[in-house]
Amino acid sequence: MEKVWWYRDGEITTVKALVESTGSSSIPSFYNFAPYLRDEPIAADAEDSVPIIDISLLVSCTPEEQSQIIHQLSKACSDWGCFMVINHDVTESLTKAMIASFQEFFDLPEEEKKEYQGNHVMDPISEIAREFSKRNREVVIILLKAISKSLGLEESYVEKAANFELGFQLLAANYYPTCPEPEKAIAIPAHYDHGLLTTLVNNGVSGLQVKHNEKWFNVNIPANVLFVQVADHLEILSNGKYKSIAHRALVNNKATRMSIALANGPSLDTVMRPAPKLVDNESDQPAYVEMTYRKILELQQTGRLRSKF
Repeated sequence: MEKVWWYRDGEITTVKALVESTGSSSIPSFYNFAPYLRDEPIAADAEDSVPIIDISLLVSCTPEEQSQIIHQLSKACSDWGCFMVINHDVTESLTKAMIASFQEFFDLPEEEKKEYQGNHVMDPISEIAREFSKRNREVVIILLKAISKSLGLEESYVEKAANFELGFQLLAANYYPTCPEPEKAIAIPAHYDHGLLTTLVNNGVSGLQVKHNEKWFNVNIPANVLFVQVADHLEILSNGKYKSIAHRALVNNKATRMSIALANGPSLDTVMRPAPKLVDNESDQPAYVEMTYRKILELQQTGRLRSKF
């Protein structure tokens, strides 16, 4: 999706169209986040810190090796709320084709783009998007099985509890053109993802930041690597053992950035609750209130949630 910036001549325009048509050296005041960014410390690079999970070891290795990688996955989910996945089956050529398809769409004239508005959700990149989504979901299923085991639950527990077979998968492509004043702007403000796990790839241009121990870290996603984020429903299901991670996207004045995110979550009628086995035996109280996923989304969208949940 292209971010909508402003009304021009009575019509909504996109960031891309605004940049290309005006060549402005400044950003609209509405998008000036400088007062919020001024007092924040400079973000550190996280390349050597974000955990790396070799997913091949979860499907073809000895029990001892699998136990080690599950332990690493547990630590990644509890300490960082995110990790890099390597040796997966989402091929680099498929990812490049996906990015190229979106680039082709974003490069269309604005009027031509409107022809696709309201069409089927998979138009105009149906075949590539379908295969890309399928491969990502296969990765997520492997991770959810390992996460279940890391929590001391049955391997299929998370999938069954989330009714994952009927769950949602949301694909979103974000296009961030160069910005004349990147020090003042934020592409996407800090937020948490809903659902279980979100996978993310980009076109090689950095801009993602995650918050760890109250500090922002720059995350550069290497080629053929999936960046995975723990989302809200997994935090609830784990009774807070695993934390969804705050993240945001920044812009730059040198190169256009594109990212493709796939959010994976439960069915809308799933009741979100901690796994009974993970509830504190002493107090016998779950850390989160039971609620359907549909209700959570409704409260989030209407701004009636006072905190993350």
